[in-house]
Amino acid sequence: MKFEFKKIVDTVKIFLDRHWQGLTCGMLVFALLMLIPAVNSSFTDYVSAITDWGLGFGEKGVQPRGNVSSEELKKYDAYYVGNSEEKVLYLTFDAGYENGYTAQILDVLKKHNIPAAFFLVSHYLESNALLVKRMCDEGHIVANHTKTHPDMSKVTTVEGLSSELIPVEELYKSITGQDMPKFYRPPQGKFSTENLAAAKELGYKTVFWSLAYVDWDVKNQPDYNYAMEKILSRIHNGAIILLHSTSQTNAMILDELLDTLMAEGYVFKSLYDLN
Repeated sequence: MKFEFKKIVDTVKIFLDRHWQGLTCGMLVFALLMLIPAVNSSFTDYVSAITDWGLGFGEKGVQPRGNVSSEELKKYDAYYVGNSEEKVLYLTFDAGYENGYTAQILDVLKKHNIPAAFFLVSHYLESNALLVKRMCDEGHIVANHTKTHPDMSKVTTVEGLSSELIPVEELYKSITGQDMPKFYRPPQGKFSTENLAAAKELGYKTVFWSLAYVDWDVKNQPDYNYAMEKILSRIHNGAIILLHSTSQTNAMILDELLDTLMAEGYVFKSLYDLN
């Protein structure tokens, strides 16, 4: 009897949850070997069923594993991490609204001459034209985070995706007089292979992330030291870092964080350099 790959994964999770403490290494290897013949050969079917971006971290300094590989993502001009051989970082911010910290963040980026990408929704551009223009004027990428911040795993056609992306493009051009850079991030990391294919057809690169932490709850902001430790302990070559510009903690730690990372030999580059 054959099982779908997802069922195998779920079975292994349940088995480990129930039996991990009494399981020796040899028993674990044996159990996994017994499951291998049951795996359906169509791994692509499993990838197609994924709708939430996820990461698995291993050793410190090593790139995390995405629940979809870099090779699979690149078929759709999509990325979550850069070159593992280069000490290069890509700094990105997501924002659904302005919370009073973006000007401070821009000041720090200007001080260090570091490029960043800001993934913005329509509401942000409508309400904060001066900040958007400043981002553009100071050399940052203003990228597309959709019009209404929906679950993009359910937006599977070119027409549907266009209705979310084009209004943001139009707002950006009305503010800056320029065409919007073709970078797109699905809200909350929700996606589908159809959505990725539609984005590619529209000329977009889809950008996920390889490093983030729980910084988005403005009513429960992480401690300064905790945030620094969390980010620094997971830094790795080619990291695409996701921070939220609504976070007071991020605004507070950014200056020291950038100093520390540059002292460790990291260089910050634009998403235009991602390949």
